[in-house]
Amino acid sequence: MTQVDHNQPSGVFITGTDTGVGKTWVSARLIQQLLQRGVHVIPRKPVESGCASTAMGLAPADAAALHIAAGRPCTLDLVCPYRFAPALSPDRAARLAGSDLTVKMLADACRYGVEGSDFLLIEGAGGFYSPIANDGLNADLAQALDFPIIIIAEDKLGCINHVLLTREAIRARGLTLTAVVLNQIQTTEEGQMNNGEDLSRLIHEPVSVIGHNADATIAQTLGYLAETLIAGD
Repeated sequence: MTQVDHNQPSGVFITGTDTGVGKTWVSARLIQQLLQRGVHVIPRKPVESGCASTAMGLAPADAAALHIAAGRPCTLDLVCPYRFAPALSPDRAARLAGSDLTVKMLADACRYGVEGSDFLLIEGAGGFYSPIANDGLNADLAQALDFPIIIIAEDKLGCINHVLLTREAIRARGLTLTAVVLNQIQTTEEGQMNNGEDLSRLIHEPVSVIGHNADATIAQTLGYLAETLIAGD
């Protein structure tokens, strides 16, 4: 019989098929659904590039959104300790800043200050195979943390290919894919397209489609996803 280590937190790793697919937007709303179900969520976006320069230093907008959604359970410095100004991949932004950013540094930052009763929600940077540190990819960070993964993809023509490729990469790393969320960032005039239905015929993991103009539907869909994560704890 497998022994469960109750000192280790449960959690989820949020990845995308690309940058700009709405990982933060979805993650913030998923955090809210988890909180409504009594889960103590600790958010982490360990590195963020493209940060605005302010009088208080570099401001990580995505990490701040997760921080606020979770009710500020810790400091923003813990949510996102590594910040860079250039809107480039984190590894390149770090190298331009003369920083030797490693996967271990990011993994340690994700775990720091987290207790066994916490639920850790980690948002990666860009796609699953995007470079995130000087010595590795988002995939390497996900593997180091070993949490179930949710794929976020923009619901558009071609996204099925991107989701399937990302899914195969996740499975090749020996990791678990919990669900796929297709995010309708833009409305399409192609009324016959139904990526959610088509993708559901190709994979056994749950596929959810959400749009930005239906708050009740978003809450219901991500509520089901939150319950799936809780049940898998």
